Amino acid sequence: MNFADLPFERKIGQKSDRNIVVYALSTCGFCKKAMSFLDEEGFSYSYIHVDKIPLETKNELKKELKEKFNENVAFPFAIFDDQEHLVGFIRPDWERTLGLEKR
Repeated sequence: MNFADLPFERKIGQKSDRNIVVYALSTCGFCKKAMSFLDEEGFSYSYIHVDKIPLETKNELKKELKEKFNENVAFPFAIFDDQEHLVGFIRPDWERTLGLEKR
């Protein structure tokens, strides 16, 4: 599957030095919190509501994400620079991954 063919939406923020991709569900409160966090912190990111794509495509996507990251897929599922990933939204984890820890 070519992920680039999926109907991602793009949010533009002042911070665009990271490649952030969020796989979310349109009805998920944690997904909304994760994307609000990225908005508040000024990050650019791409996202897709996985529940809005065809079931076959969704199943293939989840399979590929699980194989690539060796992780069960739950939402939000975020990928940072095609290297790191986070499952769910736990603010301190996202802050650490994005280098926002309070010093």
